[in-house]
Amino acid sequence: MASMNLALPSCITTAAEQFLPAREAFLTTHATIRAGIGGWVFDAWNESFYPAKMPKTKHLQYAGSQLRAIEVNGTYYGSQKPATFAKWAADVPDGFVFSLKASRYCTNRKVLAESEPSITKFLTQGITELGDRLGPILWQFMPTKKFKPDDFAAFLALLPEKQDGIALRHVVEARHESFCTPEFIELLAKHNVAAVCADHESYPMLADVTSDFVYARLQRGSDDIATCYPPDDIDLWAKRLKTYAGGGAPSDLPLIAAGRSVEKQPRDVFAFFITGGKVNAPAGAMALQQRV
Repeated sequence: MASMNLALPSCITTAAEQFLPAREAFLTTHATIRAGIGGWVFDAWNESFYPAKMPKTKHLQYAGSQLRAIEVNGTYYGSQKPATFAKWAADVPDGFVFSLKASRYCTNRKVLAESEPSITKFLTQGITELGDRLGPILWQFMPTKKFKPDDFAAFLALLPEKQDGIALRHVVEARHESFCTPEFIELLAKHNVAAVCADHESYPMLADVTSDFVYARLQRGSDDIATCYPPDDIDLWAKRLKTYAGGGAPSDLPLIAAGRSVEKQPRDVFAFFITGGKVNAPAGAMALQQRV
């Protein structure tokens, strides 16, 4: 099957970043690439992913045995109990992580600088019960949310480096074209916050490296393709993710701040098959994981 057309939004161009040797303090000797899906509860997966007649109480355990990560959407809509996070952690193997989508009350507001109470409530609900299964925290903004530099800088300053002694990783999904500016990229880099590299038909693709990890959301899959994405495109994304993990940036992806100096260091990479082609998202994630 032919690869999908990977057209780029008009606000960005394709270029290669200039990389510098990493400072010793930030040097990592090993990077992990994790491919995953959004959630683990979806009726269609009862036939396409989970073994027949498997109790739903065993679905997370099974997903954990087949995948390397899950992006949790439920935390966007409501709080969970500490015991729930602890149960999730117990159901998955070592090396598996949960990326948590932050509460909508943190990001869906006119003045982001006023979101500290909501951020605190989200971070103190018990997420650290996940322990080493806690992956990046995704701060997703509405497609209509525009970039206001001062307000966004104030928001990023509210994101703590640790919670209950556990290091936090933050990633932002900005979906309005006003974020297609080097000022936004530099702001993220200043706070060591990653930008979602979104493969989406409408949203801008922010492929710039701004943190010590990379986070991709692959959203153009199809239910008509057994592996969600065509095999050739999975091959292409595997190559891109390995380039990121090795400390570089794929030369064929768009950069907002082309030519910006970035420290060359191994980086953990997270890639989630989300939205499009959800029925076959698990197959896509497993196919990608096999290639990296």
